[in-house]
Amino acid sequence: MPDSLSDIYTRRSPTPQSRRADPRQVPNSAGGYTFQTSEVTALRRFLTMGTEGGTFNATEPKMTKAAAARVIRMAKANDYRLIEEIEDISIGGRAPRVNPAIFSLAAAASLGDTHYRQAALDRLPLVCRTGSHLLTFAGYIEQFRGWGRALTKAVGKWYTDKDADEVAYQVMKYKSRDDWSQRDLLRLSHFGRQPIPRSHVMLFNYILKGRRESMWLKGDMPQLLHAYQQVWHPGTTNHQIARLIGDYNGTPGTSKLTHEMLPSEALASPEVWDALIHTGIPLGTLVKRLGQISRLGLLTPMSETTRLVTARLTDAEGLAKARIHPVNQLVALRTYASGHGARSTDHWPVSQQVCDALDESFYLSYGAVPVTGKRRNVAVDISGSMGHPAGGLPVSCRELASAAALVTAATEPQHMITAFTHGSYPSRWTRINGMNSGISEYPISPRMRLDDVMQVALGMQMGGTNCAVPMLEAAKHRIPVDVFEIHTDNETWYGDIHPHQALEDYRQKMGIDARLAVVAYTPTNFTIADPADWRTLDVSGFDQAVPRLLADFASGAL
Repeated sequence: MPDSLSDIYTRRSPTPQSRRADPRQVPNSAGGYTFQTSEVTALRRFLTMGTEGGTFNATEPKMTKAAAARVIRMAKANDYRLIEEIEDISIGGRAPRVNPAIFSLAAAASLGDTHYRQAALDRLPLVCRTGSHLLTFAGYIEQFRGWGRALTKAVGKWYTDKDADEVAYQVMKYKSRDDWSQRDLLRLSHFGRQPIPRSHVMLFNYILKGRRESMWLKGDMPQLLHAYQQVWHPGTTNHQIARLIGDYNGTPGTSKLTHEMLPSEALASPEVWDALIHTGIPLGTLVKRLGQISRLGLLTPMSETTRLVTARLTDAEGLAKARIHPVNQLVALRTYASGHGARSTDHWPVSQQVCDALDESFYLSYGAVPVTGKRRNVAVDISGSMGHPAGGLPVSCRELASAAALVTAATEPQHMITAFTHGSYPSRWTRINGMNSGISEYPISPRMRLDDVMQVALGMQMGGTNCAVPMLEAAKHRIPVDVFEIHTDNETWYGDIHPHQALEDYRQKMGIDARLAVVAYTPTNFTIADPADWRTLDVSGFDQAVPRLLADFASGAL
């Protein structure tokens, strides 16, 4: 018969994740209870990951409204942490998409007091580095305010503080976006009422008037605009365009003709693309257009073009300068290696040399990651919710987490990689993955190519979420761990004990003051880490700064 005394405890008893274990905990979107992140951590997640696509448990509109409300609330309160985070994440290239930062800058430049708005506008050239960024900013700004003097002056300075050749490059490359054009912004900036640098006169008049001869100002024409007009001259052939690209782009010190400046007919020409590649096509464009370049027959084995492309992809200095985000490299590898477009019917032959270069570029984009020598348990959440696309990108949270885990594994000699979901499974699951307790060694390694790793990630069986499993299993088998590094969406809900309780039990049982780093892959404001525990760390996304941050945390520098 049942022992009624077995329910009497004097020691702390574990709490099911479906119940609150701490008064600070809040219900998450999956029905469990977790801690709430700080305002800045939640903001950082939005800026680095955005809300596009929502999450497995929360819709995009709901998450977008919550994130936007937070940004608006901070801007109205003159919270300079908002501006600082925007600047830090933008300059560091820490987000695969720039729209969240630009939206937040538009809010900061519209709300709050005069000094706060001006502080945000002062960051305009730092955050909106390209003509495309500026057009996006213009679209967002009208959601908050009208075009007052400070705003028009800031936009005007965006053009006049650059040299004329750079302005021509930005204007010719990014002519319009959505309902905005560069001509619209120049007109709103009221250049007729203020001095214009002589070097910019003819260019601005050309943009505003649509012809070379100025009716009201005189000046010199940037060389890029001369080349642009020759490309678009009626009767210019693709062969002539290719020669013009070679001659003009090959001249040192000039802004280059890019594919956005060419007629659509020219972009179907292998000769034109070959000229672009041989004269320094922007690295971001190269990464995005690899499928098209392959389809045109330019990436053949052992060719000079293939050599140039792979050299660009594996240039660590060039990757850093171009702010190529590691997640974008991962998406490019997956898309290119598949041989077809994610949202189109385009197909292309796959170059294994290019795949290898993309694989290498993923690790190179992180730079040199220090070795800590600590015992690190890298645990990847492979539950059903982690199968959701990451930030609306054509890669799942689980695939991204699996690739990110390899960055730690590639640098740390003492590591183990595990995959976890929730508790016990039927015997069939055990036969497939050996996960009779919801966790097993993850059959991936840095020696594997990333597109193969992602295939393994997709093939793993899914289940519910129990983020306590890594600590429970390590305690059960007495595995010494200095740092638990859990890659998750924090939507834990299953199990008889909360992750922070399991971590504390592990510390007591093993006599190890283990740390916990939580790497989040969705922009929710939930975390399994106890905010009051200084031995825990919340990380947003997986950009270039994260591996070093994790290493510093593991070594005790943080």
